Amino acid sequence: MLLASYNSLLALLADSRHLPMLSRLQRGIEKEGLRCGNDGLIAQTPHPKGMGSALTHPAITTDYSEALLEFITPVFTSAHEASAYLETAHRFAYQQMEGELIWPASMPCILKGEMSIPIAEYGSSNIGRLKHAYRHGLWHRYGRVMQAISGIHYNFSLPDELLQLLAEQEGQKADKDFVSRRYLGMIRNFRRYGWLLMYLFGASPAVCSTFLDGRKHSLQKLHKHTLYAPYATSLRMSDLGYQNNAQSGLVICHNSLESYIDTLSKALTIPVAEYEAIGMQEENGQYKQLNTNLLQIENEYYSNIRPKRVGESGEKPLESLARAGIQYIEV
Repeated sequence: MLLASYNSLLALLADSRHLPMLSRLQRGIEKEGLRCGNDGLIAQTPHPKGMGSALTHPAITTDYSEALLEFITPVFTSAHEASAYLETAHRFAYQQMEGELIWPASMPCILKGEMSIPIAEYGSSNIGRLKHAYRHGLWHRYGRVMQAISGIHYNFSLPDELLQLLAEQEGQKADKDFVSRRYLGMIRNFRRYGWLLMYLFGASPAVCSTFLDGRKHSLQKLHKHTLYAPYATSLRMSDLGYQNNAQSGLVICHNSLESYIDTLSKALTIPVAEYEAIGMQEENGQYKQLNTNLLQIENEYYSNIRPKRVGESGEKPLESLARAGIQYIEV
């Protein structure tokens, strides 16, 4: 039955009337990269003024660190246009950086200990202070070094006419429930075969030795400052890379939108003794973290794929999903 359904879907999409819909798949890219000097050391300079405000600029901002640039493209139906937009943004950024470089790899450039990684600043507004405090929480929970790892988010969605066609084939309406079910099916398939994608495309077999200063590991020396594992594919996604032991027992259900929202909402309320021991504020009033729960906010949940929606002003991510369903997926 599943094979018959799969074959009928392929036949539907291969129809000359429907095939052009596949050329209108929508994608957007969020690409991170550390600023560094010619010596490969992580930059200590503030976010360049010529790039605009990191809090409000639609295309160039920062992620965890003041040195961690993030480039955000609009939504394109052409992969070439998305790539060209990124290139233009990079060219503009280099004009503002006064001799600094953008480190090309996901694993960090040369670090001089945890405190050499400056936490991103977003000004004195309430939202700016909230974003800064959230990053302090990430520091106290996981350390700054792990947060210096760069990545790429690939945002993907199907055109409305294709979703309408799929709904008609099943005798249903292309409402928010149908669309959400389709995207959740895509997410489950991605998670099922995610190991293969890491194996084929997760190319980060080597790392600067400063990334692992003071940590036990079994990597071998490739060069004076470089460590590697002979058969490694993605150190970034290994136990040495971007991971969270506190969330290892967290199970988020992707069987339905309701179960996803319910299980992720509960994670936002689970108290963690280790985080309670950190406390909430420094003596100078600086917040150490937003709260002492398993997740400070929804985005702290680490996953290789997530359902997303562009929310309305003041709306939290799970609130927007509950209101209008899944709009796209973030890989």
